[in-house]
Order: sequence, then C-alpha cells, then structure tokens
Amino acid sequence: MKARLFTDGGARGNPGPAAYGFVLESEDGTVLAAEGEAIGTATNNIAEYSGLVAGLQRALELHVPEVEVVSDSELMVKQMRGEYRVKNEALRELYEQAVSLARRLGSVEYRHVKRAHNELADRLVNEALDAA
Repeated sequence: MKARLFTDGGARGNPGPAAYGFVLESEDGTVLAAEGEAIGTATNNIAEYSGLVAGLQRALELHVPEVEVVSDSELMVKQMRGEYRVKNEALRELYEQAVSLARRLGSVEYRHVKRAHNELADRLVNEALDAA
C-alpha cells in the first residue's frame, strides 16, 4: 500500500508560536491519520520538519511500506532529496530523525507543491495555533 503524507508547519512570526500538521492518506484517499499540534516557539522550518517527523513516525506505526511525502516547503523537500545540505544546527537533528524514520519505511519519495495543494495539513497547523 502506497500512502500520501501531506505535511505542513508554520510559525506566526519567525520565530514565534509554531505548529505542525500532517495528513496520511491511503491511495484511495481514505484518511489513515491526521494531526495538528502546537510546538511552542519555533521557526517555520522547525515546524515543517516537526510535521514531517511526526507523519513519518505515524506511517511507521501503521506499517505503511511506501510513502509519498507532499509538502509546500521547498527547502525541506530539497534537503530530504539530498539536493540541499542542512546547514542549520537546529534543523539537523530533525532532519536526521526524518532520515532515520524514512530508512525504516520501505520507500519514501518527496514532492513539493504549492500551498493551495496542501490545504488540509495547512488547516490543521492553523487550528493548532488558534487553540494554543
């Protein structure tokens, strides 16, 4: 079973109050898991990576062997593909967690999309920020 993992993160102010969201869907669009969580004060990039790590962890827990990660963070997608190096120390730890989780899954691909194509994950981020 191949699943799609939509991830997003955001901070109001950068850094500022931050949250992540993810939605894990099966091939037929069935939502397997969805979560939005406030993470305190952080940067947009930390929030983006936090959503990726949480989503990959959930995919692993649900024994999903193939995952297509869909994100509107071009930086994160290019770093996870190995096109950009991770220079920021704060991001490196989350990046390494994501790489470790991805290795434990069968196959992980990363796709960058415009924010408009990541609506549900984006909404979960904003709902978590509003509730914090």
